[in-house]
Amino acid sequence: MNLVKKVIVKLKLALATILKIDERFDEVKINQGIILATLNQNKSSKNLHEYEFKVFSQWGEDGIIQHLINSIEIKNKTFIEFGIEDFSESNCRFLLMKDDWKGFVIDGSTSNIKKLKSSYFYWKHHLHAVDAFITKENIESILATSGFEEDLGLLSIDLDGNDFFILEAINSYKPRILICEYNPIFGANRKIAIPYQPDFQRTTAHHSNLYWGASLAAMTYLAEMKGYTLVGTNSAGNNAFYIRNDLLNDRVALLTAESAYSPSNYRESRDESGNLTHITAEKRLDVIRGLPVYEVEKEIIEQL
Repeated sequence: MNLVKKVIVKLKLALATILKIDERFDEVKINQGIILATLNQNKSSKNLHEYEFKVFSQWGEDGIIQHLINSIEIKNKTFIEFGIEDFSESNCRFLLMKDDWKGFVIDGSTSNIKKLKSSYFYWKHHLHAVDAFITKENIESILATSGFEEDLGLLSIDLDGNDFFILEAINSYKPRILICEYNPIFGANRKIAIPYQPDFQRTTAHHSNLYWGASLAAMTYLAEMKGYTLVGTNSAGNNAFYIRNDLLNDRVALLTAESAYSPSNYRESRDESGNLTHITAEKRLDVIRGLPVYEVEKEIIEQL
């Protein structure tokens, strides 16, 4: 028994050491991000690709977000982000830890949220995490628990599913910056989304993992209806950035979906056994061609 106790104590000490190393490593990453953000302030380009860098984001979103918050006035330093998994890789974690923004995050996995709440940084910052499967019917009631004002600093939507319909259902918040993931496989011009299903899950909707979300044109159409202008996309070709119309200035570009569209080079398609197939470009569209899509302007079901 004494031996077991000693082993447990050693394992706890080892875990504490690993966590402390992670914290120190994150501090290095944040300091590097601060340097890159400072250097970006000397740039005058309106092309968001020029400002990209990664600290905690999946691609170059951290740099783009830093540029945007320095380009427009932010009244309330608050963000809402959903589809975060455990928040280790996300659009808003750098805002939380570098700029001390207040955050409200949602993920459908209880284990992901539990892991987030046990992280070293969760107690250090004003962050509230909720585990909930988001639908257009419940999103407003979930967001109401954030306690944030209508004039939100930033809203980031990354659900790999009903993104269009969830954004459509959000009417109680007017974020100054809006970030929406789009499905680049749907192309630059068609205003289409997957038909709404409350229980939609990308991994079971189609074996390829390619049938999800909405096109850039569809998300931009909805954003414009809500009073936002597209100012760019990331170079990876999956996230679009919008600014509320009353905040537009000469530091940001005013773009159409067609001009801002960035094709994607990442290869996440899978075969029926779940193995990566690494197909690119038009071959990806061929895999899901013929599946039903919702034309958001005409409000009809079409074929992809």
